[in-house]
Amino acid sequence: MTTSETGFIARFPHMASPAVRARIARAIIHAVVARVPVRVSYPDGTVVGGGRAGDPELHLNRPDAFYRRLAGHPKIGLGEGYMEGEWGVAAGHDLAQALMPFAAHMDRLIPRPLIALRGLVDSALPQHQRGTPENARTNIAAHYDLSNDLFAAFLDPSMTYSSALFAGRESMRTESLERAQHRKIDRALDAAGVGPGTRLLEIGTGWGELAVRAAHRGAQVLTITLSVEQQQLAQERIAAAGLAHRVEVRLQDYRDVRGEFDAIISIEMIEAVGEEFWPDYFATIDRLLADGGVAVVQAILMAHHRFLATRHSHGWIQEYIFPGGLIPSVTAIDEVTARHTRLRRTETFAFGPHYAETLRRWRGTFLQAWPTISGGGFDERFRRMWEFYLAYCEAGFATGYLDVAQLTFRRI
Repeated sequence: MTTSETGFIARFPHMASPAVRARIARAIIHAVVARVPVRVSYPDGTVVGGGRAGDPELHLNRPDAFYRRLAGHPKIGLGEGYMEGEWGVAAGHDLAQALMPFAAHMDRLIPRPLIALRGLVDSALPQHQRGTPENARTNIAAHYDLSNDLFAAFLDPSMTYSSALFAGRESMRTESLERAQHRKIDRALDAAGVGPGTRLLEIGTGWGELAVRAAHRGAQVLTITLSVEQQQLAQERIAAAGLAHRVEVRLQDYRDVRGEFDAIISIEMIEAVGEEFWPDYFATIDRLLADGGVAVVQAILMAHHRFLATRHSHGWIQEYIFPGGLIPSVTAIDEVTARHTRLRRTETFAFGPHYAETLRRWRGTFLQAWPTISGGGFDERFRRMWEFYLAYCEAGFATGYLDVAQLTFRRI
């Protein structure tokens, strides 16, 4: 792409014709793939990119349609193009492996003259996705109320939809996912000091496994969710475990909880809150925590400079997977808690590579179970959407672009 082309788009972004914008999108893709060990092949046999034979290879099935889509929606077009079958991975290659070189070099991929144009393609979070009490239920339902059967088809028997914690890197490929999920849950319960008589609040029920394990320790648990499907199945699982007398599952917004709790645990729920409402989220934890109590928040994280660069950007994940979602940085969390609460982070336990393995297993099981899942009314476009979502996230954690950590908070 020439300097005159980038300059034209910078000055007159809406005047460029679709054909010109598609040509520029193609030039940008060629410039990007030249910087990574990846090959991109065309139907006519043309191959571009910095990869060699045997490196990950992406194949453009309908390049003209893909570049038109990318030109019209730069932040969403890549994932949409995969959903529509406009591109894929060459035979014998893995989607997550093909995405990893891009995640690993994200900060250096875009040619410097284009970085200044970022504001032209970034769009703010839609108003209907803001994490207000009214919108939050809709945002959560869009993902978690798809179908309990869908999640049961690819999750382990614990029905835990967050990063597992394996015994070590050596055991990642051999240890059962259920055992690793229990280790993650138990670590959070230990960090929060949950034991006999503990009054525990869980913000974000999932399908009830943490509440069950806490109740088995003798805790009295209130767990809240905004997902009707999750509430129903969690209640069934808790009753089947004979623990209904120790666990209450409420369909309730975190802002509406009243009472006092010795421990508060929230596993990968903060990502759905939205930056605008992080002060409310942490102030609620502060308000509900008893003197001497402990809060544990498991959060997906990114480096602070990446958070600052993406915080006002509406991308594919928000459009199709997690409406209203935003991944924080530790610095952003510390700033919010310092400004709005008496809570301070006292421990950080990070285990990002474990999430990459968790996602790899989920994707493999999802694809294996697809004949059963599709029988539930989900179409091929949905399959490709979820395959891309799981692979995209796996690449982020495998390369360190994303991390996950259990953050422990105490009141100062």
